[in-house]
Amino acid sequence: MLGEVAALGAAVCWALSAALYKVALADTKPVSANISRCISTTIFLVACLVVAGRLGDLATLQPYTVALAGLSGVVGLCLGDTTYMLSLKLIGVSGAVPVTCTYPLFTIFFEAVFLGGNVTPFLLMSAVFIVLGIWLISQVEDKLGNLTRHFLLKGISVALFTALVWSVSIIMMDHAQRRSELSAADAALVVNSARVLTTTFAFLALSPLIDRRFRFIRLKRRTWGILALGGIVALGLGWFLLTVSLSYIQPSRAVPISSISPLFAALFGVFLLKEKVTLKILTGSAMIVLGTAGVFIV
Repeated sequence: MLGEVAALGAAVCWALSAALYKVALADTKPVSANISRCISTTIFLVACLVVAGRLGDLATLQPYTVALAGLSGVVGLCLGDTTYMLSLKLIGVSGAVPVTCTYPLFTIFFEAVFLGGNVTPFLLMSAVFIVLGIWLISQVEDKLGNLTRHFLLKGISVALFTALVWSVSIIMMDHAQRRSELSAADAALVVNSARVLTTTFAFLALSPLIDRRFRFIRLKRRTWGILALGGIVALGLGWFLLTVSLSYIQPSRAVPISSISPLFAALFGVFLLKEKVTLKILTGSAMIVLGTAGVFIV
């Protein structure tokens, strides 16, 4: 049960971070935003390691574990999160989050085909229910009643590519986590920190090429603060919870649960922002709850 609860916690974190990123992206570009976010999150995670007395554990990780965690970061955070931010900018939170959250289907496919995962028809059906529910929640009409601009081909393609990249990154992170000899909680912090550290170093090394004017250095303090908070919530707490989840349950169970962040985004809108509850939101929410329940009981 701890694995499932941790996955749900990750979903909440990612729903909140999406809203924060969308606000910050009004003042910067995706690459610059991602670099500043990773730098801030790295500082936070290193501070956590120091406080927890686990900074030395980074040196105890096996080279294979560090390499796999680092590769997961480069693939998922450098590439995947940059395209995620681009999709947020192109089609907004309501369009990008649901499409990118189709990554459980890619994860289940890769696990079944390449890793011999135990994926039952019932579990697959549960994942499909989740994705269909997410799609329904995304079909919220704007003031003009026109959905076309929210689902431009470019935005959807970028979001789907993000989902594919994330699924590969999660599988890599799962294997890196299982290679660690630390306890589940310690490994979740230490291995995730190694992942983010590697990502930040990669970004800084590539910044002369991908952010030639070093825009991330000149961001407004408010923008830095929002991106830092989003990074801490998503990469710090969110990925910590997902890593804990992967320590207790299989990716084919943890990933579908963690992908229901659009449901929490809808709930935040209803209870915090007083947004109108539509039939599509209610139906989509019910399908997501049913799908999640199926993942719990399989």
